[in-house]
Amino acid sequence: MSILVDENTRVICQGITGKQGMFHTRQAVAYGTRMVGGVTPGKGGTRMDGLPV
Repeated sequence: MSILVDENTRVICQGITGKQGMFHTRQAVAYGTRMVGGVTPGKGGTRMDGLPV
């Protein structure tokens, strides 16, 4: 199975509200990654740095 990634790939972060998740999300956004949101149990409907959780 191939994993196809290019400049149009959209990414969702698992554990975005945690310390490591937020750190790596910010780094990815600074690099130019197209982050569309994140997931964390029990925190749906919130936002982190403008990204929906």
